[in-house]
Amino acid sequence: MPVKKIKLNGFQWTCVLYLAVAIYCWAFKYFRHIDNNFLIFRASFYHIKAHVNLYELYPKEYYDVFIYGPLFTVFIAPMSLLPESWGFFLWEIINTVSFLYAVYLLPFTNKVKMLILLFCAVEFANSVHYMQFNPTISAIIILSYILVNKGKDNWATLLIVMGTLMKLYPIAGFAFFVFSKNKGKFIGWTIVWTVVCFCLPAIISGPSFLIQSYHDWFTALTSKNIINESLTSGQDWCVMGVVRRLLQNTAIPNWPFLLGGTIIFAIPLLRFKQYASQKFQLQVLCSALLMVVIFSTGSEHPTFIIATAGAVIYIMMQKKPFTPLNIVFLVLLVVVTGLGPSDAFPRFMRVWMQNYAIKAWPCILIWVKIAYELIIKDFTVDDWLPTYNPKHPI
Repeated sequence: MPVKKIKLNGFQWTCVLYLAVAIYCWAFKYFRHIDNNFLIFRASFYHIKAHVNLYELYPKEYYDVFIYGPLFTVFIAPMSLLPESWGFFLWEIINTVSFLYAVYLLPFTNKVKMLILLFCAVEFANSVHYMQFNPTISAIIILSYILVNKGKDNWATLLIVMGTLMKLYPIAGFAFFVFSKNKGKFIGWTIVWTVVCFCLPAIISGPSFLIQSYHDWFTALTSKNIINESLTSGQDWCVMGVVRRLLQNTAIPNWPFLLGGTIIFAIPLLRFKQYASQKFQLQVLCSALLMVVIFSTGSEHPTFIIATAGAVIYIMMQKKPFTPLNIVFLVLLVVVTGLGPSDAFPRFMRVWMQNYAIKAWPCILIWVKIAYELIIKDFTVDDWLPTYNPKHPI
């Protein structure tokens, strides 16, 4: 019998590329025994089970510290119970598939979704290379919007609450409340899922140690925030971090920037007539994806898949995505944000980029442009999107 040729479209081939990158990173890290970040995540399950402080240093097991919420120990449990090699492999695949699935469900043509994946590929590789959770965080924020848009507030709020109790960033998903067609249902399910997700780790730890773990998490986040705010760290790559580094002043506080950013993000949400435009809603999604990174002192090299996803979705959903300005933005996202801190640049340039948080600059500029348009543009007369209406499984 003749062998049938596999016929995949461009989007599907790009998905294959993502899976290949994830598998390569797993093999590269595991067989060289440089899978420290996964060991941190894996050990969290055993630590909470043994009533051991999740947020202490354990130099005999790994270097660095665990910083996610207690609920993460439930999420990582299946991968912790598997042999390390298979658990690590599954971890990389889950982070990949979740991001691919979120992009797949965006209401765009396959060509546009392919371009989104291609322009996010470098940042995706950065994140899976460092074995980080950020592709899934990106997916949670994107999927929470899509589910709200489809009237599935029960599942949207589950993702938002679950993500927030693991890594705070998905708290931005609560902004999509304004787009909900049934706000009472949104509020009710938020309460239900908050109680369920808050208590769920108790099945591993018991209730008293779980309460202690939430207290320890808050203490760890506070301490880490102070550590991040140095002038040369590999974190604090955000708006306030850029200002601190430019002025060489670590005493500059976060709150004025956080307050200002929140106000700028919230102003468009008062433009109720614009809610009818799906382009407006998607641009709010892009703003949220960028904002959680560029206003976080914990932002570091592998975090920017979240912000880059927001920036690229915004550019690719335009009627003319390849204008001169957008081409400049795309080049900056790939070269400066994506490759900037990597070996693609000589060491002296990497140090200079780190010392001034240059990686964050393109994302900050794009967020400003997005915010400006959300405040002044009339989307009801410009609601063009490269969309079609597939029968999504959700």
